[in-house]
Amino acid sequence: MRLIGNICWLLLGGLAIALAWTLVGIVLCLTVVGIPLGIQAFKMARLTLTPFGRQVIYGGGLGSWLANLLWIILGGWWLALAYLVAGLVTMLTVVGIPFGLQAFKMARLALMPFGSSV
Repeated sequence: MRLIGNICWLLLGGLAIALAWTLVGIVLCLTVVGIPLGIQAFKMARLTLTPFGRQVIYGGGLGSWLANLLWIILGGWWLALAYLVAGLVTMLTVVGIPFGLQAFKMARLALMPFGSSV
């Protein structure tokens, strides 16, 4: 089922979103200050490419917590809100429930990417 879910995900927009995250990561890595943010964008691109069958493990200490707080203030909450709305919309149908659950997984990662691993 993971393979079928990932193929459907890619065909229905996952590939475009993953490419967008990759482009954002490349642009962010062009500056020294943006490298930590670019690494988080690459993490989002990896999860967005094939979300079915992947698990996000959250951890980290005070440094990750402070970096996540800065991330949320700078716009991470907008990203999480977008994934949350997309998840709610896709869950309106029975067929969309698995896709909505993956969007919720990405919403949490978009809100707190530092200290987590995919």
